[in-house]
Amino acid sequence: MRIAFLNWRDSTHPEGGGAEHYAETVCAGLAERGHTVSFFCAAHGTARSEEHVRGVRMRRQGGRLSVYAASVAALRADERATGAYDVVVDVQNGIPFFSMLGTDTPVISLVHHVHREQWPVVFGPVAARVGWGIESRLAPLAYRGRQYVAVSERTRMELVELGVRAHDVAVIHNGTDAPMALGAARSLHPTMVVLGRLVPHKRVEHAIDVLARLRPTTPGLRLRVIGQGWWHDPIAEYAERSGVADDVDLLGFVDEETKHAELASAWIALAPSVKEGWGLCVVEAATHGVPTIAYTGAGGLSESIVHRRTGLLVDSLDDMTHEVARLLADERTRTEMGAHAADYARQFTWTGTVDSWERLLLHVAQGKAPVAMTDAQSLGALR
Repeated sequence: MRIAFLNWRDSTHPEGGGAEHYAETVCAGLAERGHTVSFFCAAHGTARSEEHVRGVRMRRQGGRLSVYAASVAALRADERATGAYDVVVDVQNGIPFFSMLGTDTPVISLVHHVHREQWPVVFGPVAARVGWGIESRLAPLAYRGRQYVAVSERTRMELVELGVRAHDVAVIHNGTDAPMALGAARSLHPTMVVLGRLVPHKRVEHAIDVLARLRPTTPGLRLRVIGQGWWHDPIAEYAERSGVADDVDLLGFVDEETKHAELASAWIALAPSVKEGWGLCVVEAATHGVPTIAYTGAGGLSESIVHRRTGLLVDSLDDMTHEVARLLADERTRTEMGAHAADYARQFTWTGTVDSWERLLLHVAQGKAPVAMTDAQSLGALR
């Protein structure tokens, strides 16, 4: 097949994160199987406007907002010059590309999570209302009757609440990268880790609050934060104001080996985000036997964490602080949860994710009606 992915950013973008990793891993897997894949996304810095990465043709054009129109225009020009694609995957990161305005090719809408809670955190009141209006009202109307893909059952349910037909949504979970065999041991000192982009809705400040509350009774407690983003300085300032800057390590972007070493040495992972589509950070920590504590209402985190088995879901900062204190003091429970987390993570493979995407893409490219599947494995029924 000839496949186009339209995604807001790519993983080399300073604000790239889990959604980009998902899209690029799927694209690379499809390219490896002989499909021709083009990835349209925003331009940034000195990144090339066009290059091939892992067999995928990367096309960068437009900026934070202009990427939408620019990518659809590039898609349209591409089809005029070299012929139609078989299927287009339009990734809705709050706002979709409305790619059907530029192509007659079948379009799939990929949604990681609904941004209801995030709009007012990131934008002012006017922009937040406009963005939420597009996401909650205009997009469901524009894509009605088209195939949707969600990365968790929780996202599927939220889409249905917005008016998307349940039988139009398939669920294809994230895979999990195999952990590097580093031989790294747990830190001798109690260590918490947060993995993700440094943006307001990730709420790294809550992890700093936990540290500040527990440091007087937990000697040697440290917080390691892996990731970069434009919210770095406010986080550093918050740690300073909280009096714990000396115990917070903002590591920024690190290579894969360093990331895995950090995860392997941690005692507990925290995911205090407002919302996650799935929670790749949770499963990456799990591959090293590290349980995660997150908030109950944070979307797909309630699926990437099996409550009281692979980690804990809490309702408030007070609850998070209490559960962190309990787990830090209870090595046996912490170890058992970590073992269950590692077992749970093994069932989510990128091979399975790409398998499901390949079958669904062929189904849609053949002009067939949308299908609803509740997990990645059930897409085998499309064979």
